[in-house]
Amino acid sequence: MPLEFEYNSIPTRVFFGVGSIERLPEEMKRLGKLSPVILTTPQQVEIAEILRRVLNGKIAGVFSEATMHTPVHITEKAVAYLEGIAADSVVSVGGGSTIGLGKAISIRTGLPHVCIPTTYAGSEMTSILGETKDGLKTTRTDVNIYPSAAIYDTNFTMSLPTTMSATSGINAIAHAVEAMYARQANPIISIVALEGIKALATALPIIVANAADFEARSLALYGAWCCGTCLGSVGMALHHKLCHTLGGSFNLPHAETHTIVLPHVLAYNAPAIPEVMKKLADVLPDSNGDAIEGLNILIDKIQFRKGLKDFGMKESDIDKATSIALSNPYWNPRAIEENGIRELISRAWSGVPAKSNW
Repeated sequence: MPLEFEYNSIPTRVFFGVGSIERLPEEMKRLGKLSPVILTTPQQVEIAEILRRVLNGKIAGVFSEATMHTPVHITEKAVAYLEGIAADSVVSVGGGSTIGLGKAISIRTGLPHVCIPTTYAGSEMTSILGETKDGLKTTRTDVNIYPSAAIYDTNFTMSLPTTMSATSGINAIAHAVEAMYARQANPIISIVALEGIKALATALPIIVANAADFEARSLALYGAWCCGTCLGSVGMALHHKLCHTLGGSFNLPHAETHTIVLPHVLAYNAPAIPEVMKKLADVLPDSNGDAIEGLNILIDKIQFRKGLKDFGMKESDIDKATSIALSNPYWNPRAIEENGIRELISRAWSGVPAKSNW
């Protein structure tokens, strides 16, 4: 059958390499901006001082209240702060929480946004913005949400705790897995997806065993870039919809939720994507030709065998989560069936290993 596909490239400029943070002044000059605000979480505010040095003190200020799931009230507070200090651009340094805040500010104000990721989440390569208001998380896509640039410097990931490294890495793998069976899947992104999965599946167990392994950290960051590129290039499906539902509605931690849910979603979708399952098995170490088994083994290697119940979700919430997940129809390679989704969420809640017996 002749090939037929659609491919859209990402406009974000990428700097990758050890010490690439020193390219930040060059990028600010290219953008014609002199007074950025630095965004961080309260836990990473000290990194803002590194950026102040790199920029020779030329910053408008620091906003350090970025938080999980990008609450709208925090964004509104940040926008008011920016207006008060006459910032002309945004530099976010951190994971998905900080980069999400940067996106939310940028799309509201039109200010250019430069990202410096310190985790493997991949948000910096997408035009997707997820925001939470009144207990509900909504997402939107807009080409103007893409950051102007992303700077990947391995030095900024070295202090990432091993557990967070592991779950952030599986979060990234989830982007690539869903890109493989996306409605807009194409040969280029499939190659990038498999490259990203292979890199992270190799690096994450090494990092868990030795957090200071620089080569593994660099390989993981490269894998994260690959996986983020997938997320930014094609649409996602059941896994991401479920994780947004669970995270936004039950205040569950983002990366941990992705890590718990991914194997079960893959098991649910497996009957509809046999060719994808074969390709995934090829890049997951110790899979023995079974992608679900390979993913289960990776979860065990990174020492994260947990369920949603371990993060505060109640068993009584399973029906509510199922209802929310079914309320907005979305594309998936396998039909979304109520009983199947309830069983999937139930397995993720309990923390049992994934298995293909749907």
